[in-house]
Amino acid sequence: MDQFRIAIDDKVARLTLTRPEKHNAFDDRLIAGLTEAFRRLDVDPTVRIVALAAEGPSFSAGGDLEWMKRAAAGSRDNNIADALKLAGLMKTLDELSKPTIAAVQGSAYGGGVGLIACCDIAVAATGAKFALSEVKLGLIPSAIGPYVIGAIGARQARRYFQTAEAFDARTAAAIGLVHEVVEPDRLEARLGEIIEALLKAAPGACTEAKRLVAEVANRPIDAAMTEMTAVRIADIRSRAEAREGLDAFFGRRPARWAGKDAQR
Repeated sequence: MDQFRIAIDDKVARLTLTRPEKHNAFDDRLIAGLTEAFRRLDVDPTVRIVALAAEGPSFSAGGDLEWMKRAAAGSRDNNIADALKLAGLMKTLDELSKPTIAAVQGSAYGGGVGLIACCDIAVAATGAKFALSEVKLGLIPSAIGPYVIGAIGARQARRYFQTAEAFDARTAAAIGLVHEVVEPDRLEARLGEIIEALLKAAPGACTEAKRLVAEVANRPIDAAMTEMTAVRIADIRSRAEAREGLDAFFGRRPARWAGKDAQR
């Protein structure tokens, strides 16, 4: 697809947005294409990690304004259907069973911030700028809201959703949108280091760890939670993957992880 490309090498799928002349903004074609691509990568047995990047000075400017203007002229039903597609893209990325990394080389606005918030790990270059600028257009960051609030918290969201202020990469790290900030010439190397760390981990355990976070976040630590987490680790310990991990540790050798189908 001319709006992005995918390269798969050594168990890592790199999906790069390639619409720099439009600041990698979303339109209906890109939303549909990305959603389908993420779904394919999630079930691809040759892929363990999905890394999201972009070409040009911007990571993503969010919604393409021309597309948004066309959508606004449609009926309410058409607008809802359109918005559900963007919400579906965010949900698909957020719920991917494999580790996801955003390598943010440039500025991210609106929906671009949403993509970052949906990734498990985010690293930004020092020059990157961020903004949730929807209110300047008479809009709100609704489809991306649950994921951005999950990343930065309600308190920060109250500010940046309403002021639409731009903030730098250091602030993005301070409020939880990105995990790390590096110099631009270190971004690719840092991405490689994180990928290396993830590849050393058991793939099935990563999937279960991600699922655990989704299930326990913002829930009370009650009897049901305690039982669920105990049952979860008991089940995980009985898997072949856990046996291999422990054998490798005591044998002082690297673990030899099998594919998903061999983990139970």
